[in-house]
Amino acid sequence: MNRRHFAIFALAALLSLAGACTTTTTPTNQTAATTPTPATAPGLPAELRPALDSVNADDMMRHIKTLASDEFEGRGPGTPGEELTVKYLTEQMQRIGLKPGNPDGTYVQKVPLMGFTASPHAVFKAGDKEIQLKFPDDYVAVSRRFEPAVGVENSDIVFVGYGVSAPEYGWDDYKGVDVRGKTVVMLINDPAVPDPSDPSKLDDKLFKGKAMTYYGRWTYKYEIASQKGAAAAIIVHEEGPAGYPYEVVKGSWSRENFDVQKPDKNAGRVGVESWITLDRAKELFTAGGQDFDALKRAAVTKEFKPVALNAKATFHVKNTLRSVESRNVVGLLEGSDPALKGEYVVFTAHWDHLGRDDKAQGDQIFNGAIDNASGTAQVLEIAEAFTKLPTRPKRSALFLFVTAEEKGLLGAKHYAENPLYPHNKTLANINVDGVNQWGRTSDVVIVGEGNSTLDDLTYEVIQMQGRTVKPDPETEKGFYYRSDHFEFAKVGVPALYIDTGTDFIGKSPEFSKQKREEYTSKDYHKPTDEVKPDWDLAGAVEDAHLLLVIGHRVLQADRFPEWKPGTEFKAKRDEMMKGSLPGGPQ
Repeated sequence: MNRRHFAIFALAALLSLAGACTTTTTPTNQTAATTPTPATAPGLPAELRPALDSVNADDMMRHIKTLASDEFEGRGPGTPGEELTVKYLTEQMQRIGLKPGNPDGTYVQKVPLMGFTASPHAVFKAGDKEIQLKFPDDYVAVSRRFEPAVGVENSDIVFVGYGVSAPEYGWDDYKGVDVRGKTVVMLINDPAVPDPSDPSKLDDKLFKGKAMTYYGRWTYKYEIASQKGAAAAIIVHEEGPAGYPYEVVKGSWSRENFDVQKPDKNAGRVGVESWITLDRAKELFTAGGQDFDALKRAAVTKEFKPVALNAKATFHVKNTLRSVESRNVVGLLEGSDPALKGEYVVFTAHWDHLGRDDKAQGDQIFNGAIDNASGTAQVLEIAEAFTKLPTRPKRSALFLFVTAEEKGLLGAKHYAENPLYPHNKTLANINVDGVNQWGRTSDVVIVGEGNSTLDDLTYEVIQMQGRTVKPDPETEKGFYYRSDHFEFAKVGVPALYIDTGTDFIGKSPEFSKQKREEYTSKDYHKPTDEVKPDWDLAGAVEDAHLLLVIGHRVLQADRFPEWKPGTEFKAKRDEMMKGSLPGGPQ
């Protein structure tokens, strides 16, 4: 991706910025550091001062502590935790004066889900060896078909490389092989194609080099396996390419999962979707007469063709099914201009997390303090800040708290497919999934930078704050395809998603990498994602200011944001906007 950089402001500017600061207050029973928080950075618009001043670290912490409390039981969809969460969010939006966001006069959009808890059994027969797999330590497997039982019997196993079919790159891992009724095994992430001029790097002309594309996401791999008619699809888990340890997969997939209910009961989905550990995959390949490492090397070339193993797979999946009517929660700040109030900017954050695991030893509650009580709290603060403006923006702002993000972006997907307000009247989506809990940064990261003109607005506002834009340090993890904004992007709505910066003020250069790695290894999708004593939300407040100003500028602008040429979402938007009234893209 092309990255746009700005010079860091001089030390004097930073000192003057700090001089206009307030300090965070230590949360109850916490001993958090007190770092100066810029209530109104000098460069931000003076007319927004009442809104900026209202964003408060203590209020943000109060929301987080409530939503991430044990009482809310991890905010699992279809649980008492959902009832408490929906009630809390509705009450908060009523308190700050937002109107019901659903045109039916309510604060909720119903999201029909099917809950399914899989009890799988799997065995491989490879050569003269039978490989029994232990669930969930060796593998996980589910069936998204809404049937009580799904079976795959003695299915031929075929290795299909990275499982990618990408005509624009001249790439087809399924070439020449009919996989209908077979079990496909594939690698996670994009094909790691070396740069011909420097094999130590990845070729940025294929699959954006180091940066993950949608072809690298596990969701895509099961989708293409379904299109090809496979009976079962297995992804080999490798921590580096996946971006998270196997324990994350194990913790999520071995419990109840969800999908949006559809009339065909997902009959078109591949029968069994599975992950397998690297060690057991290598054992399978060896017993099936193949060398895993050699095939992995071969899979990074366009010439790769599927390779049949001398092996067969059998899966038996029993499903415990239940219908769940989950809810997105939505509030509306109506625009002040009668001619433009029918156009919208949608702020999103997912309210759900992983709920409670009654079978776990010790702590059973996945509190999800950062993921995503924190993002929900930040969007609540932004919503309240907008209500403090003496004059409302010309257009309307929608504050949408979606369900079941952790189950596959399902709440956002349902909204995208069943919008409460037309997509061709929706200027942009601004999404928050986790906030900066480690203090102020001199920079910010735009995830998926270079996609839309929303980035240009971000550059301008960042400069006003005296900060810079830095490249995403983890493009290989494909974060642009892993949160709710992606569902808006897929239907053509320009979407912005920022992440915590990498240069923490007063900290060593290694601090950011250390904290990211600590969070991924110790807290991500674990019961330990709780409010910590050393949290400092000064950076979260500053980022809230950033998103508030960006959102306000879009709401007031003379034209809609646009996707940039070459972006995969542009054609959808262009088609959508044909014949639109003035005010749209020009």
